[in-house]
Amino acid sequence: MSLFKARDWWSTVLGEKEEFDQGCLCVADVDNSGSGQDKIIVGSYMGYLRIFNPCPVKPGDGIQPEDLLLEVQLREPILQVEVGKFVSGTEGLHLAVLHCRKLCVYAVSGTLGNVEHGNQYQIKLMYEHNLQRTACNMTYGPFGGVKGRDLICIQSMDGMLMLFEQESYAFGRFLPGFLLPGPLTYSSRTDSFITVSSCRQVESYKYQVLAFATDADERQETEQQKLSSGKRVAVDWVLNIGEQALDICVVSFNQAVSSVFVLGERNFFCLKDNGQIRFMKKLDYSPSCFIPYCSVKEGTINTLVGNHSKMLNVYQDITLKWAAQLPHIPVSVKVANLQDLKGVIVTLSDDGHLQCSYLGTDPSLFQAPRVDSREINYEEFEAEMKELQKIIKEATKTQDILPKSEKHRDLIVTAEVSPDLDAESQAIDSEVKAEAVPSVTVKITIQSRVTAQKPNLAVCVQAPLAVTCDQFVFDDLEPDSSETVVLSVFLKGNCSPSELEGNCVVSYNISTGIPKVAQCSFRLPLRLVCSPAQPSKAANHKITIDTNKPPISFLTIFPDFVDPSEGDQANVLGFQFLTGSKTTLLASKTSQRYRIQSDQLEDLWLITKELTLRLEEHFKKQNCKDFACTFSGSIPLQEYFELIDRHFELRLNAEKFQELLSERAVQFRAIERRLLTRFKDKTPAPLQHLDTLLEGTFREVIALADAAEENQANVFQAFTKLKSATHLMIMLISLWQKLSTDQVAILEATFLPLAEDTPELGWEETVDAAISYLLRTCLSKSSKEQALTLSSQLCMPKDTSRLKKNITLFCDRLAKGGRLSLSTDSDTQQATVMPGGCTTIPESDLEERTVIRGSTATFPKHGQIAKQKSKP
Repeated sequence: MSLFKARDWWSTVLGEKEEFDQGCLCVADVDNSGSGQDKIIVGSYMGYLRIFNPCPVKPGDGIQPEDLLLEVQLREPILQVEVGKFVSGTEGLHLAVLHCRKLCVYAVSGTLGNVEHGNQYQIKLMYEHNLQRTACNMTYGPFGGVKGRDLICIQSMDGMLMLFEQESYAFGRFLPGFLLPGPLTYSSRTDSFITVSSCRQVESYKYQVLAFATDADERQETEQQKLSSGKRVAVDWVLNIGEQALDICVVSFNQAVSSVFVLGERNFFCLKDNGQIRFMKKLDYSPSCFIPYCSVKEGTINTLVGNHSKMLNVYQDITLKWAAQLPHIPVSVKVANLQDLKGVIVTLSDDGHLQCSYLGTDPSLFQAPRVDSREINYEEFEAEMKELQKIIKEATKTQDILPKSEKHRDLIVTAEVSPDLDAESQAIDSEVKAEAVPSVTVKITIQSRVTAQKPNLAVCVQAPLAVTCDQFVFDDLEPDSSETVVLSVFLKGNCSPSELEGNCVVSYNISTGIPKVAQCSFRLPLRLVCSPAQPSKAANHKITIDTNKPPISFLTIFPDFVDPSEGDQANVLGFQFLTGSKTTLLASKTSQRYRIQSDQLEDLWLITKELTLRLEEHFKKQNCKDFACTFSGSIPLQEYFELIDRHFELRLNAEKFQELLSERAVQFRAIERRLLTRFKDKTPAPLQHLDTLLEGTFREVIALADAAEENQANVFQAFTKLKSATHLMIMLISLWQKLSTDQVAILEATFLPLAEDTPELGWEETVDAAISYLLRTCLSKSSKEQALTLSSQLCMPKDTSRLKKNITLFCDRLAKGGRLSLSTDSDTQQATVMPGGCTTIPESDLEERTVIRGSTATFPKHGQIAKQKSKP
């Protein structure tokens, strides 16, 4: 990367969602002002033609209204613009505009204005040519040595050179052996056209040879052309460069030799007029455009080369003289004289960033601060040295006691998640009903310090996430060897996951036969399951997270979801999940608060977790150790209970389907036995519609099986939503009561005991048993409650009323000072009483003033939140 940047003299952005390419930029005195000051002509693929005359008040200013001389929309896309002497009877400059099927020549003129608006410019169509073939590019010059005028040559997509003598069509010739069009230019010194064919070789064709060849009425050569070789198009010289060319330019300066410059994909060539190489430069980057210009040293030529790394390199022949950083990738570069400033560099990007810049440096004004001299306290230094020596001595005593396998693990497994989503999704058999299901690449590396026998790698992600391959078996790993695998993770089920973490587990045996396991975890990006969307103002569920630090701009903590154009003004974000739901995140500018809102309670979890994680990472990078999040609103128990009831209802339906299937299966087997008895009888008896009854029972069995399978899928989705809501409840309770890490671990073990739901052991009865145990131990009010015994058998309850009652009582005990502990000591079970209760802490209604652009989400002050104590 360059130390210096190209100094911005004037810049602008052209249109919206317009596309530009190499031939869309031209610099010339198109209005024949005679002042020697160039104008910038830009044409776009959307058909807009713009002419600029930059006149900034001071360097770095943007566009002023008077800088745009003319803007007109033509009917067809503009492929190329050139300025030359294209009209007969005058040597004035005119503008040639190449469309796909048309060539138009315009005269640009200005009229002195009588008011403060300034001069008025307009274009007048002088003539146009309708093309019979689709054009690719064009070049111009005094073909055949004509004086005082320029002729135009257009190359078509099928390899035909169409030559126009200003207002009239001259002739057309096909290039021999043509496959794909390449860059085209004209050399007035040799009166020849130079191009690069699809054979990756530079070819030169004399104008006289093209003029006296047989007319190209057809693509195929006629018999007359084959017999009369003198009338065939013959190449003048050929040079094989071994790569495709991006551009060709012919230059002829007074102090330098006339040369042909060819910019390849990896090399930069300078050729003589006869095709011999003067010099070449191998490039270590991917170029995008170039232009040679006059050098100050005798016999040399300077060249500007832009590349895809946003760099502008200046070469003197093959020597790199300067490198400057650009704000965009240039597709075209020109050198112009603007406002008595010679040598202004004009660059254009493919999305319309037009910039006039010059080369220079910024002086460094930094001065090292003076060091404050202070007296040295040798006594403090001596005491600190003794303390450090003591620590070192203690560390050296215990270093050999630790087992070596703990200090140096035999096998290390690491997982690296790609920061960007896959360019081409690797999702397989996804059930998500979305336009595109993204995937992300995970690179897993296994490093072995010893001989690892039969290593087996298992990659686990929580459903509905899935991986392209979850099992890998390797050959024995030698000491100091490694293995690497690459896989992709994507959303397979049609519901949002409750966790974005994955695990890698490697099981192996060492040389002594002892089995060992190594594992690691990785975190998947949020963009895998949702994308940026328009925020919504209304929502059914809202929570507010308080912090002790000023709010951070979403551009800093959510750069992958915020449009950079919004800048620091972005205080509201919208998240569109692949499953169709939407969540909105707002940041207050007047208080240290964040609000998350959505129509579904479970959708709040991933956004809330991502917000807290990114805030912690942000302040950790700033070495801020006192950052903390709190929650002072009401715990959404009623909404949480609705998800529990929905999950439990589906479990009851599964049992009903199981019973009905069992009954129909018994009936089906009974009918089969009756039919088998009838068929085995030597004297056949009438079936008495047993076959019809068998068919009807079979259809009922199939219908019940399909319904049971669909209900099973619904149970899985309901359990996933319940897990997401449970994670959210655990976070809100921990922030509300400021629980320690150990207490949060107990809370997670209580509410999330199962990785998946099974008919034998369900979530409701397991959580009920865990909460009941806590209520009778660390959260008990008296010894009488501690003496109660729990049932040793878990079974599916009849309803969820007991579970919901215990959850409410659990939150109420926490609000009254109870603390989670697995210790049997009753002294450690009680703590200081904190005000507030889980069912009686209302969250004030936040003002709905969400404006998507340039707005501020208004939150009430922290003191405005009403708090009520629950009655004991």
